[in-house]
Amino acid sequence: MSLYVDIHTHHPTGLHTELQAVGIHPWDADKRSLKEVDFAHAQAIGEIGLDYACDVDVELQKDIFRKQLEIAQELQKPVVLHCVRAFEDAIRIIGHYTLPAVIFHGFIGSKEQAQRAIDKGYYLSFGDRTWRSPKTIEALRNTPLERIFIETDDAATTIDKQYLEVTRIKQVSLKYLQMQILNNYNKLFLPNG
Repeated sequence: MSLYVDIHTHHPTGLHTELQAVGIHPWDADKRSLKEVDFAHAQAIGEIGLDYACDVDVELQKDIFRKQLEIAQELQKPVVLHCVRAFEDAIRIIGHYTLPAVIFHGFIGSKEQAQRAIDKGYYLSFGDRTWRSPKTIEALRNTPLERIFIETDDAATTIDKQYLEVTRIKQVSLKYLQMQILNNYNKLFLPNG
């Protein structure tokens, strides 16, 4: 069994632990209906959230986001969050719900934003886009391993390469990082984890 967890990928390989999440992406908030999504059989609700860099109406995004958060709360499923240029609104909206976990996928932000999310008990997932942002690398440096996930998202890079980047930045061994990420995953997604 692979010791790699890819918390968010658009290219599942079946070779590693890959989260099964469903939801309506903010880019599709004006195209899809909640009725067409089978939330009950997924491990998590996602990727859902807010994206203020896209052309979809912000109020429509907020509406579909809130409805999916209600479903996640009702089903007690973790949320995989898409958040682009909407950190303040996303943090505020999520705060109204009791969720078992929130994972900011593809986190791109400052160490101050990262700390605010961590202080609320949320997780941050890092991947390919992280390495292009000095402020996000600094956020990763300051994020405890107990609050980290790693992902490939839609990148062509493999999960093992993403892990190696994190080991370099966090200055930990690959084995230690693998065990910590696996522990994070088990805590959220396995019964009595």
